[in-house]
Amino acid sequence: MHPAFSVIFFTVSSGAGFGLFALLVLADLLGLGGGLSTEQKLTAGIVALFLISAGLSSSVFHLANPKNAWRAFSRYRTSWLSREGVFAVAFFPFAIVYLGLTWLNLAGFDWLRVAMGIAAVMLAWITIFSTGMIYACLKTIRQWNSPLVPANYLALGHFLGALLLLAVASGGGVALGPYISLTMGLLVVAAALKAIYYFWIVNPGATSSIQTATGFTRGTVRLLDTGHTHGTFLTQEFGFKIARQFSLLLKVIVFAAAFALPAVLLLIAQPSQDNLFMVAAVAILGIVTERWLFFAEARHVVNLYHGAQRT
Repeated sequence: MHPAFSVIFFTVSSGAGFGLFALLVLADLLGLGGGLSTEQKLTAGIVALFLISAGLSSSVFHLANPKNAWRAFSRYRTSWLSREGVFAVAFFPFAIVYLGLTWLNLAGFDWLRVAMGIAAVMLAWITIFSTGMIYACLKTIRQWNSPLVPANYLALGHFLGALLLLAVASGGGVALGPYISLTMGLLVVAAALKAIYYFWIVNPGATSSIQTATGFTRGTVRLLDTGHTHGTFLTQEFGFKIARQFSLLLKVIVFAAAFALPAVLLLIAQPSQDNLFMVAAVAILGIVTERWLFFAEARHVVNLYHGAQRT
């Protein structure tokens, strides 16, 4: 599949934003590390809303006709993309009310703040899951058709969110030990799921080939004419190719930048706010590389009708 930057930015940015907001609410309710200050809660919440808004806005640029984006909300009964949009929009009122009540700190309204926060967390989780299911539900792309895809989206979004929350918490007044432990735990989970996914797509079981596509399963089949000489929309969007050596190099970069280097810096570096924001920036670059690979390595079965022997 052609890796479109707008979709890459959308999935990474919104995933990190939803993960950050969910962890912020949970840390607030549990009083993690002694409890974040009101300023820290508002800072983390505003950063999360900015990341989510920026990601959702960028997704429109991948559309051929952006002004018709509103139509995506009308198919929520059958479309995961539509459900993602509906749940993402529904998230904002609950998140804003939660942050507003946190700022006002009105006596007697703490129950409402907690209720709004829990609702926002549920919607954040459902939205990230829906984003992953947009790809996981596609049986025509075997590299995506797996529960590992939404699991990876949830784990990576919360890992980036934990890094950003740790950076905000390092501003002072909070014991950082629980936040570092949370971040390291999510790092291990995200790295393990990503490794499992990479091993799985090498040989995911049943595959499609030119024989199964044409029904001639007892002999060698090759196309004599693909119907074009300079490519089409299908070959440009669904026929992206990446060399195996380049793919392996990028996977090493993913694990080095997104997981190994942040783990080392968290364990040995002084946990200052500047250092932690640098760690988050390095991890984000690693996840952007991961997401580029996620699209680049996907093989749509339509390629079988344009010369490919197997997907």
